[in-house]
Amino acid sequence: MRHRRRVSVIIATYNQADLLSETLRQLTRQTIPTDDFEVIVGDDGSSDHTADVVRSYADLLHVTYFHQEDRGFRVASARNGAARMAVGALLVILDTGSMVGPDFLAAHLAAHEGGESRRAVVGPSYGYNPDVPMAGVDELLAQLPPELVVERYRHLPDFQDVRQPYFVGCEMDLRRRSIPWKAFWTGNCSVRMDDFRRVGAFEERFQGWGGEDMELGFRLHRAGLTIELAAEAWAVVAPHDRDHKANFDELFANMRVFLSKFPEPAVEMGLAVMVEKGEFWQWEPMYVELLDWQQRARGLSVADEIARALADVPDDEAVTIIGCGGELPASATGATVVDFDQELLDRAVRSGDHSGYHALGLYTPLSDDSAGTVVITSRMAGVWDTWGMQILAEAGRIGLRTISFVDSVVPAAHAQETQFEGRAA
Repeated sequence: MRHRRRVSVIIATYNQADLLSETLRQLTRQTIPTDDFEVIVGDDGSSDHTADVVRSYADLLHVTYFHQEDRGFRVASARNGAARMAVGALLVILDTGSMVGPDFLAAHLAAHEGGESRRAVVGPSYGYNPDVPMAGVDELLAQLPPELVVERYRHLPDFQDVRQPYFVGCEMDLRRRSIPWKAFWTGNCSVRMDDFRRVGAFEERFQGWGGEDMELGFRLHRAGLTIELAAEAWAVVAPHDRDHKANFDELFANMRVFLSKFPEPAVEMGLAVMVEKGEFWQWEPMYVELLDWQQRARGLSVADEIARALADVPDDEAVTIIGCGGELPASATGATVVDFDQELLDRAVRSGDHSGYHALGLYTPLSDDSAGTVVITSRMAGVWDTWGMQILAEAGRIGLRTISFVDSVVPAAHAQETQFEGRAA
């Protein structure tokens, strides 16, 4: 039986042997005792000399190697394989190419000590900005240890983590964010091993680049963990070749997997923000806008609107109602109901033989042409300026006819005070 460690570091890799060697070399410089941690390399099917590199560190680190067959990009599976071999109480997750300073593991350990909450920790990744990478980072790392690179350049905007504005916007306290898990990236993060295993580890249905880390963060957050930033648990990302277009295409596909597991507004909106609007960093403010509208629309009953819409609909016609609220008229029998407010949706479903979906109405799990009529109520007015076109498109996909009670020119800020009149769309 292997010796119990305080920390297990898992590093996913694929055909980057030389970069992996440098990543491992930085871990030999840690200020905590070598016997306090282990490193497990999760190899996603490399055909280069990765295994030789791992063996070359056997006298310097407690290092273990997990290799899986190359069947495409399966980083979630590679990380899980590495984690199954781990014996540490704290799991630290790094990418190949994340160069760390001597205090890296000490900082992650410190971030999990004290306080009342269990937490998942995010460390900054300096030099990581796929859109505008800082030139010369590789030359700097060749000349200086990572800690000196960070000391000299940490305040340079081009060198900062692409998430820096997101961190600064909440005063470096991710607990203030509504969806902090969107910043839980596995280039540099940590979580207690028992929490990682309790939520089921990485979802191995994710294939290709991106999304599997946010989805893990989502489950950790839902399980009651806070997600927190540890500014001193930093890494510097060494530049290496990336196919950004292919990566983001894979991310969009993985976000659909995410949504299939958790079909609810926060995830639904994330997919729409990325695919429809190409504005990843607007995800948080748009979701906050929805939460604000949810509170303001809590008392808005739309039962009369629904009754008017269904007055001429045959009793045997399938009906979907987007923005159903908590009260349904007697004429809405056997309807499929959708609402962004889980509490009101539950109340509506309990009122009859209805099926319900907690969604904004951007991507529902409903089949094409599954309804004869789709009713969009005035409860959607507060998000209409942002999402109206997408909601109408989804209504057109799932229904043969759409009846909308939303005036498309009503500003979200004033929608609550507006009188709504039904009209066919």
